[in-house]
Amino acid sequence: MESEQEWQEIERGTHEILPGEELRARLVGARREGRRLRIKAGFDPTARDLHLGHTLLLNKLHAFQQAGHEAVFLIGDFTATIGDPTGKNETRKPLTREEVIANAETYREQAFKILDPEQTTVVFNSQWLNALGAEGMIRLAAQQTVARMLERDDFAKRYREQRPISVHEFLYPLLQGYDSVALKADVELGGTDQKFNLLVGRQLQQGTGQPAQCILTVPILEGLDGVHKMSKSLGNYVALTDPPQDMFGKLMSISDTLMWRYFDLLSFRSLEDIAKLKCSVEEGLNPRDAKFQLAGEIVDRFHGPGAGVRACEAFQAQFSQGAVPEQVPEVSVAVPPDGLLLAHVLREAGLVASNGEGNRMIDQRAVRVDQQRTEDRATRLQAESTHLIQVGTRRVARVRLIKK
Repeated sequence: MESEQEWQEIERGTHEILPGEELRARLVGARREGRRLRIKAGFDPTARDLHLGHTLLLNKLHAFQQAGHEAVFLIGDFTATIGDPTGKNETRKPLTREEVIANAETYREQAFKILDPEQTTVVFNSQWLNALGAEGMIRLAAQQTVARMLERDDFAKRYREQRPISVHEFLYPLLQGYDSVALKADVELGGTDQKFNLLVGRQLQQGTGQPAQCILTVPILEGLDGVHKMSKSLGNYVALTDPPQDMFGKLMSISDTLMWRYFDLLSFRSLEDIAKLKCSVEEGLNPRDAKFQLAGEIVDRFHGPGAGVRACEAFQAQFSQGAVPEQVPEVSVAVPPDGLLLAHVLREAGLVASNGEGNRMIDQRAVRVDQQRTEDRATRLQAESTHLIQVGTRRVARVRLIKK
């Protein structure tokens, strides 16, 4: 790969590179000298499944691999027992060692859906952090001040609001930074919310006489709701282990606007191809057809060639051509004399968690009433009627409306 092409692939979809010119110089130098840089990204096994939000980092690791460099896939089995305080408004409950090990078991297999195993080093940070001991931990803590820690937005916010901050939370950025020292990382990748921790790694490396790592941050991927960060706890995620049809259906439920964000951050298509596709939509192509291409590409990536086409055919058969699951739950909803707004019906039927979510799904054209797509928030359903209602691709119920 030529150096300029190499840089374009590495830079694509990133939020920030610090220092940018230094990273370019290291890449050029490594290419000239025939050596590989060590590119590190850490993942705390706080849940069993990786999701598409995690793949922004995995894709970037893969880009470095394509340029001939070593990807270090770090499983934070030690740091997960502390709990990453990043973005948290309250102290996070640490996981037990047993929970961490159970979660970590699946990470390697899932990561290799994207990464080249031959160019990937998998490490667990308990290898060096367990050996650090009490004395080592104290020496590490001495390299940072409380004032510096309180420069972190989440810590500063909690301090101002008089929310508790446990002392062990201050250790997390130091331990993540020490990972870079132990690995002699040339580059560390992370989300934009990890910038403080990545900079701590640079500082600690400088303190030990190592060359300070460059850092590269990627955006935070919004979940299926288009509002909050993709998260398993919020239920707005697409797991890498989701079955093909479920994965396809979830991706088809996103808004047309969010679709382009997903194309930019998740697709391996060229930026030129994406721009042409967007132009086609502006000229009259149904956005659904563009979304078919996005969902198909991602399903193929995690389930093999052809899986996306099969999932698309199943999706169209079930939802575009009017087919519904054989077993549909039936629920009853009480309706006042003047009827009930559709979003309220969705909530009462258990198809959405709140009126707000119901309205968002209506706005995203993800709601069907009796096989007809409904996008009017003002839609009212009347008592003494029964409707087949679908929300997205996975939530379906036959709703019987009765008089209140």
